[in-house]
Amino acid sequence: MSGTRAAGSERAFSTSLKRLLPPAFRGYQRGWLRADVLAGITLAAVAIPESMGYSTIAHVPVVAGIYTIILPTIVFAVLGASRLMVTAADSATAAIIGSGIAGIGVAGLQPNSAEWLGFASLIAIVTGLMLAVARIARLGFLGDFLSTAVLVGFLAGTGISVLTGQIPGMLGISGSDGRIWERWEHLARELGSIRWTAVAFAVATLALLIVGKRWVPRLPMPVIVVVASIVLVYAFNWSDDVPVIGELHGGFPEFGLPDYVTWRDIPKAATVAIGCAVVILAQSAATARSFAQRHGENADVNRDIVGLSAANIVAGFSSTFVVNGSPTKTELLESEHGRTQVANITMALIALIVVVFFDGALAYMPHAVLSAIVAVVAVRLIDIDQFRRMWRVSKYDFTIALLTAVVVLVLGVQNGVVVAMGVSLLAIVRRQYRPERFVVGVSDHGRRRRYESAKPGAESMPGLIVFRYDADLFYANASRFSDEVAALVRAAPHPVRWLILDCTVIGDVDYTASVMLKDLITFVHKRNAHFVLAGVDPELGDTLSDEGVLSELNSDHVYPTVGAAVRAYEAAYPDAVEAARSEGSSDVSPDAWKQES
Repeated sequence: MSGTRAAGSERAFSTSLKRLLPPAFRGYQRGWLRADVLAGITLAAVAIPESMGYSTIAHVPVVAGIYTIILPTIVFAVLGASRLMVTAADSATAAIIGSGIAGIGVAGLQPNSAEWLGFASLIAIVTGLMLAVARIARLGFLGDFLSTAVLVGFLAGTGISVLTGQIPGMLGISGSDGRIWERWEHLARELGSIRWTAVAFAVATLALLIVGKRWVPRLPMPVIVVVASIVLVYAFNWSDDVPVIGELHGGFPEFGLPDYVTWRDIPKAATVAIGCAVVILAQSAATARSFAQRHGENADVNRDIVGLSAANIVAGFSSTFVVNGSPTKTELLESEHGRTQVANITMALIALIVVVFFDGALAYMPHAVLSAIVAVVAVRLIDIDQFRRMWRVSKYDFTIALLTAVVVLVLGVQNGVVVAMGVSLLAIVRRQYRPERFVVGVSDHGRRRRYESAKPGAESMPGLIVFRYDADLFYANASRFSDEVAALVRAAPHPVRWLILDCTVIGDVDYTASVMLKDLITFVHKRNAHFVLAGVDPELGDTLSDEGVLSELNSDHVYPTVGAAVRAYEAAYPDAVEAARSEGSSDVSPDAWKQES
């Protein structure tokens, strides 16, 4: 008996211990450690130069980019739920910070200065607090309001904007801020000042990165390029011939309140943080879900928001800027057979070693190399294949993506986020206002249903119209719905006996729509026809009953399925079936209605 109690106590202790473990580490197996460490080393080789590049996009000191993959990464590993998602600096949020701080109008604020970094850190803290509020208020769904088309367009516009900002660095000339056309104009004026040594470094970097990606993808080419360029500049004393990063002032990240800002600056920081928070919600949720599904796991987006919130707050207190879930780094981690956040912690420790012990060597890194690395990342943001697929599948989505990209380029990345959300919301309203509408009939010798676009003159069989409406009914689309049904009844080739409304997709009917629906039922009944409902789920049935819609119908004219309603019509009007067969309009068979929608 005592042995049983001891075994039970041991199991209970083991269960309690597992619950204390961070979600990303539960069920960890010792055999995964080697793969995680090796994947973390490879990830660090790519993430360190990329993160340095993202700091140039955000216009903060280069060392701040490396800091994004130290403490924030470790905090997310402990508090987040995703086993794989890499939390670090991201091109989209970095671009929002860079353009956002430039647009908030602080006098004397210069890019790449300590004051600029202070604002970037404050934005990270406010972003983290917004994510915390989003989690408490269960607003994580807001990320879903950036559709794929909008996100593709947003990233493409961001990519072009970022790429434009890296061209001066690759040419060894001065860059500029402002609108995209102003930067192009400045670039044209500075072409006479090109430093060809910088161009040579940039071309060599681009060539090695492109060739390496294609022919030796497992080789950490970014870190090889960085090390080689530093060695060349140092060995041949080329720091006077090509612009270099200069002294980094590295070391362990300083923890504390951001410098050069006060609580009075929070409203200004919030205008930029909103855009960052929205992009983080959308991109991180999509990344976590995608990689969890690949491994047969469930994504805990709400827990990930907690981790991202804490990671951004820590980023703000550790001299760096906003972090986000990175799909490209997560993809790399998976390709290197990483299994858990142990790989990301390994990356963070390597980054810490680099910034503490090798910051002096990084000072000799040419700006042209860093700009070329970021340019490659920027080009990856422009997903041409997605644009091609949208062009083939949906011209509307292609137009939305293209419009979003143009808005980002014209109005800037920060305003582009707001417009992108607005466009997505309009797309939702449009789909609800003008959903797919069908008149359901029978085709293929009576073996399957036919969904014909609901146009006047269409009918399911003589005297019968089965109307399918693929959206909820609410105040905005109620009048249009009513007009379309009335037009079908008026233009039917045969006098309508039954109008069956397929409610399979209709989940809700608001008060305005219920009033309109009752008027439509009256219209149909006055034409000596019956209004019939089919596929009504219990919740919708309760709503229609409360709103008085069901009282307008015959009690036996509400059917559980469309098939049941059609079979009842065929039984009541066998002449309609015979007429359909004689006219050859459809080869009607009862089997056609057995498979329900």
